[in-house]
Amino acid sequence: MPRLPRRALFLPLPVLILALSALPAHAARNDHQVWGVVQGTVDLGGRATSAFDVQYRVTDGASRQGQVLIRPAIGVYLNKTTAAYLGYAFVTTDPLGGTPTDEHRVFEQLTFRIAGDGKGPTLTARTRLEQRFVEGWTGHTGWRLRQQVRGTLPLGGRGVALVSTLEPFVSFNTTGWGQRAGFDQVRAFAGVSLPVARGIAIEPGYMGQYIARYRQPDSMNHVISLSLSLRR
Repeated sequence: MPRLPRRALFLPLPVLILALSALPAHAARNDHQVWGVVQGTVDLGGRATSAFDVQYRVTDGASRQGQVLIRPAIGVYLNKTTAAYLGYAFVTTDPLGGTPTDEHRVFEQLTFRIAGDGKGPTLTARTRLEQRFVEGWTGHTGWRLRQQVRGTLPLGGRGVALVSTLEPFVSFNTTGWGQRAGFDQVRAFAGVSLPVARGIAIEPGYMGQYIARYRQPDSMNHVISLSLSLRR
């Protein structure tokens, strides 16, 4: 795996800034949110591994529970830096003034390293294909692709690192429950990873989430994100 020049790690940050600035300056609906996330990976021995994340999202001016997500997955290492996963997600959504929904997702995922050695500046990627099912809409499966790129830049030798991610979502089909084919949303995150114990780190930061809407104004969510990451 090629070593990544230190200056190259800064590339995701300008891309992040450009991505956010390229979005409409006055999206018709702006919201301020807080997302709490617990996520991690647990190796199961041999080439087997597992991953999970649980998210609690406070929306509508950070005043109420808008969404809860639970997402476990089981995987296998294809080599030292690449893993393939099969997973399931349950998502319950309670939009202000809208109809609450329960969504089930099956997903296939590939995680891999693009450049770097994992100790210095590093770029990684996560490709996820989702099949989405909303309760009450039998036969309306939504197919969606998510492609995340993540950059990390260590600061000193204590495990502290700058972190940035960029993740566009593209839907492949239109469903009766609301998914539309084409661009769905993009998320851009910038923050810092702070180790608190061996294999445990917190990642506070800011995420901009731009969402395309059908027959209604697009929205821009300004999210304060706090993640607790575990690796075992």
